Amino acid sequence: MQLRKMTLMVAMLGAMSMVLTGCPDGGRESLACTADTDCDTSEICHPNAKMCVQTCTIGDDCPESSKTCEAISATNSTKICKCATDALCQRDERVSDASGLTCSNGVCTSPGGTTPACTTDANCASGQVCSNGTCTAASATCSGEGKSTCAYGQFCSSNTCAAVPAPTCENYENFTQRNELGTTGPIIFKAVTTSAALDSFCGTGSTPKRVRVTVSAYSSTPFPATKDELNGLFYVRVAGVKVDGSDIISSSAGNYTVTGTNRERADFVMSFCVAEASDTLSIGAYFTNGNFFCYQANY
Repeated sequence: MQLRKMTLMVAMLGAMSMVLTGCPDGGRESLACTADTDCDTSEICHPNAKMCVQTCTIGDDCPESSKTCEAISATNSTKICKCATDALCQRDERVSDASGLTCSNGVCTSPGGTTPACTTDANCASGQVCSNGTCTAASATCSGEGKSTCAYGQFCSSNTCAAVPAPTCENYENFTQRNELGTTGPIIFKAVTTSAALDSFCGTGSTPKRVRVTVSAYSSTPFPATKDELNGLFYVRVAGVKVDGSDIISSSAGNYTVTGTNRERADFVMSFCVAEASDTLSIGAYFTNGNFFCYQANY
């Protein structure tokens, strides 16, 4: 009889231990954290999302749920495994029930987790800018456009230095070669729809309308003097497929312009052929080792 009581007590203690520690395989109920010590040894607490994220060196270090290994941001070089979709996050084996996980700004986020404080500078107080979901003090004043007097990876926005917008378009979500991105290559900071009209450039087929988008970038090394010498620029379609960007820049005068003492700025017109009834186009573009820039052309 005594042996039976002891057996029952051991069973109850074991059950209580499972309740306290989660699943037998080490699964957690939530990825939320406040410091690195809240996470496993191969993880850190994401500085903005406040979720445990896995660190990495290359993409092969990452699990299926967060397959892309890249820097946290343009100003934080720590490499982490980033997600692309909610569906992939819901395969995360670090939690006992991953069905509620969502992918937010590249981070698998548990329900009730930290919501980014901002998405644009307009969400922040005067004198602050939105950087990676957090309102922070504007780092410096500036004038003009492009890099101006700002840190590399920022641009001059309304006379204050601001982080280049983080990519949120579907083109980026579907792009699988993010190892080609970085913070040292040419930085794209602006895009503007120049025109949209029927044009012989596109012929008379099913996509006769030509949409011209002027893209602006700066670089720490001189841009080539001519469009035909331009290397490392890519246009990314909505499906995530990349195309050589120089191929969609016309060779005619005015479509490629470089300025600055060291040819540090380039403005180039990318031409896209679309259906005549089309009125919007999602564009993704990047330079090798530079940022991924999303732009929604409405015309």
